[in-house]
Amino acid sequence: MRLILPFLVLVLSACSTVRHSQDGAPPVVLNPDDISDAIPRFEVIAKAGNRSPYEVNGQTYYVLPTPVGYKAEGLASWYGTKFHGRKTSNGETFNMYEMSAAHKTLPIPCYAKVTNLENGRSGIVRINDRGPFHSDRIIDLSYAAASKLGYMAQGTAKVRIEVIDPASLNESPLQKGYFLQLGAFSERARAEKVLADISAKVGKVGFIEQQSQVFRAKIGPISDFVTTDKLIQAIVAAGFSAPILIRP
Repeated sequence: MRLILPFLVLVLSACSTVRHSQDGAPPVVLNPDDISDAIPRFEVIAKAGNRSPYEVNGQTYYVLPTPVGYKAEGLASWYGTKFHGRKTSNGETFNMYEMSAAHKTLPIPCYAKVTNLENGRSGIVRINDRGPFHSDRIIDLSYAAASKLGYMAQGTAKVRIEVIDPASLNESPLQKGYFLQLGAFSERARAEKVLADISAKVGKVGFIEQQSQVFRAKIGPISDFVTTDKLIQAIVAAGFSAPILIRP
């Protein structure tokens, strides 16, 4: 189940136990042991997909001010072929082969560990969508995530959701420090311009990393997560896209 928000108009997509007569699994059968978790990283909570409050079928929902500390247990469902390639609530493209999920009130994007309480299998998903809008369900996982947790065939399962706090990613000892990737380009001149523009705004010197014919504009190393977080916020506040955090 998911909610699509074109031009801020909320449109409800059906979500129920009959989902699989309308939605469904692709012909590709995934091996749960071959499915990699989403990799948690710091991401700025953007406006897209986080309108609050919003209403669906007469029910009003309030997006939580922060995902940190969220834990819940309840019924999980999944979505697949019907929505594959369509837009998620924050404007990204839903890929049923990625470890993603939809939630009614968590800020998006955020990351969570989801555990199937019926068989003990777990996985980490990136939440970037809204739903499921069905009273007895708390999360809608992608086809891949449901396959990893082992409930794809049965349709639903009781799960535990535990949001991953980005600050906790700094618990391991620092090796080289944090880096921010400002962009990847096919032309060095473009990478240099982006780096120069951002460096001038935030007062940090960066560098260009070349791999084959790709030029990546980066800033770093930065010794601690708090400083890195502030720098990300400064870059976004200056009008640039949020950089990718590369942690030690």
